Amino acid sequence: MHEARAVTERARRLRLNLGLAVTALLLTAAGLMAGSEGWSWRSLMAPDAALIVGEIRAPRTLGAWFTGALLGLAGAVAQGLFRNPLADPYLLGSASGASLGVVLVLAASALGGQAISLASVDALLRVGLVGAAFAGALGGVLLTLLLATGAQQTTRLLLAGVVVGVVLSAISDLVTTAAPDALRGKEVFMLGSTGFLGWPAVLLMAAGLALVLPLAWRLARALDALSLGEATALTLGLPLARLRIVLVAVLALATGLAVSQAGLIAFVGLVAPHLVRRFAPAPQGYTLVASAAMGGVLLLAADVLARTLIAPQELPVGVLTAVLGGGYLLWLLHRRGVR
Repeated sequence: MHEARAVTERARRLRLNLGLAVTALLLTAAGLMAGSEGWSWRSLMAPDAALIVGEIRAPRTLGAWFTGALLGLAGAVAQGLFRNPLADPYLLGSASGASLGVVLVLAASALGGQAISLASVDALLRVGLVGAAFAGALGGVLLTLLLATGAQQTTRLLLAGVVVGVVLSAISDLVTTAAPDALRGKEVFMLGSTGFLGWPAVLLMAAGLALVLPLAWRLARALDALSLGEATALTLGLPLARLRIVLVAVLALATGLAVSQAGLIAFVGLVAPHLVRRFAPAPQGYTLVASAAMGGVLLLAADVLARTLIAPQELPVGVLTAVLGGGYLLWLLHRRGVR
C-alpha cells in the first residue's frame, strides 16, 4: 500500500518536473520571438535580430523567469511559515516598504526639477529606484520584526505585517500628495513590469536565487515540522525562534530582489505553491523548489502574453497576473464550494 503510494507520488513529481521544463523551454522560445509586432519567428531573421534578441528580449525573458522563481519560492516559504495557504510574499510589509522607497526617490527627483517617467529615467535614477525598492522592502520586514518583538509567535508577526503595510502605504500616499509628479511613477511600479529588465538585473536575481534556494532547502525539514504544529516542532528539539528569523530573512531577500527589479507582481507567489501542491503534493523540500520553477513559468507566460495580446501596445504584466491568478483562485473556491 505505502509502496504503491510512493510510486504514484514519484510519478506525479516526475510528470510535473517534465511539464515545467518543457513549458519553460517553449515559453523562452516564444519570449525571444515576441516583439512590438506580436509573436513572429521572422523577427529572428531580421538584420538587427542579434541586437534586439541579445540585448532586449533575452534578458527580459530570463529576467521574467527569475523574478517569478523568486516570488514562487517566497510564497512557498510564507505559506509554510504561517501554515496558511493564503499567505503571500508581501505579508510582512515588503510591498508597502518597497513602494515607499520608490516614491521617496521619485518625489526627491521631482522636487529637484527632474522629469518623472520610469520609461525614460537615466541610469543613475534607475539604480536609485532599484536600490530604494530593495531597501524599502527589507526595511518593511525589519520594522515588522521590531513591532512583533521577534518571530516567536507567527500570529503576532502576521498582525504586525498587516499594521506595517497599512502605515507605510499611508505614508506613501502622503508623499505623493505633497509631490503629485511621483504618482505616475508609483502607479507604474505598483502595476509591475518586466520591460526594464536587463542583463545586470538577470545576473543579480540569479545570484540571489542561488543564495536563497539552497538555504530554503536546508530549512525544509523545519517547515515540515511546523506543519504538524508548534508543539510537535518543539518536542523535536527545533529552535523555532531562530529558524523563523532565518525563514523571514529568506522570504524578505527573495521578495526584495524580485520587487526591486520588476515592481509589484501580484498572485504569482500565492498561486505557484497552490499549483505545485495540486499536481504533486510532497514534503516541503520538493514544494519549495517546484514552487520556484512554477513561479518562473507563470510569470514568463504572463510576460509573453503581456507583450503580444494587444501588440504593438503592451499590458502591465502585474495586471495580467492579477487577473489570471485571481480567476484561478475564484475557480478553486467555487470548485470547493460545489463539493
